[in-house]
Amino acid sequence: MSVDTQTTLAPTLEGRYYTDPGVLAAECEQIFERQWYYVGRADEIAAPGRFIRRQAGRETVLLVRGKDQVIRGFLNVCRHRGSQLCLTDAGDAGNAIHCPYHNWIYGLDGALITAPNWRAMADIDKRGYGLHPVRAQVWEGLIWVCLEGDPGPLEDHVRPQIESRLGSYAKLERYRIGELTVGGRAEYDVAANWKLIYENFQECYHCNHIHPELVQAIPQFNSPAMGTGGYDTGGYPIADGRASFSLTGQTVLPRLPGLLPADDGLFYGMVLRPNCFLSLISDHVIVHRFEPVAPDRTHAVCEWLFPADTLAEGRYDVSDAVALFAKVNEQDFAAAQWCQPNMSSRAYRRGGVLVPSEALVISQFYAWYRALMGITADGRPPGGDPEALHPFG
Repeated sequence: MSVDTQTTLAPTLEGRYYTDPGVLAAECEQIFERQWYYVGRADEIAAPGRFIRRQAGRETVLLVRGKDQVIRGFLNVCRHRGSQLCLTDAGDAGNAIHCPYHNWIYGLDGALITAPNWRAMADIDKRGYGLHPVRAQVWEGLIWVCLEGDPGPLEDHVRPQIESRLGSYAKLERYRIGELTVGGRAEYDVAANWKLIYENFQECYHCNHIHPELVQAIPQFNSPAMGTGGYDTGGYPIADGRASFSLTGQTVLPRLPGLLPADDGLFYGMVLRPNCFLSLISDHVIVHRFEPVAPDRTHAVCEWLFPADTLAEGRYDVSDAVALFAKVNEQDFAAAQWCQPNMSSRAYRRGGVLVPSEALVISQFYAWYRALMGITADGRPPGGDPEALHPFG
């Protein structure tokens, strides 16, 4: 490699980080189970007794709204013999959570209420057999959990990321995400490591090649050099002559109620680590949630959020707005799947390279990742055989 190339190209992670089950196990331990992790929206469990079940790292988590309207998180594990408590991804537990196996019964606050033949165990203190709690907090209508340790306030986790992208936390607050309602939803089973998806979302070097619909909507994304200096905190304007960020560009929807006229016609895309993407547009917001399932598989959920008035029956058709990013999703996830098979190639054991328009933001992602994973200065990942890292050495 020439000196000039070395100064303009930055290294990626080595291929093993995208294929090794030991690396994923370490990511679960150090990132997905110890950091704030996005699991769903508060309005999915709007009434007491409603619940959602989510995977967080290696655990299944139960989120339920209590009679006091507080959303609480628990491991989905019965204290008796370890049965799953809730067997579906969403539902209504009613006034209490019943184990389907032996019918141990827990309150919506996680406390053990009773169990069959409890009189024979009258000397046992029920307070010692409540459900295992999980930290849960709601930010802008989005529920985040932490399984282990104390990661600090949720806002302290998201605020620096928002400010680095938008330049101002107040700008984000104008979108009033927590007041919006789902107007479109799509789920994807992506045959790729979660980090490939994250790297893709943080660069637009690929945009003019695989996203023709996106660059037609936002001409600034047409340049392969776009983003060399990092994110533009002023946002990216929708093309002149287009009424909206939609597939045809012709759909006209009302501006989100908290926005200013200066916010019209701008697009912002951002990562909220470790598993959330936000896309802000002046008439809707797009939220992605990712669940790493295996080293080579990621479950993705994309939701398009609109004001309830926009979705009122017969008022507006939002399908054109949904269709644009649905197309972008298909293209991005296909690109990640093009890469995944070659992460195990001998040609990629030392990784690849980032061009300048990718390197600034993705390298920051790598720095965050390495710090949490405890990766050493020589780049050795956790787990596995370090001698396998440099087969060409």
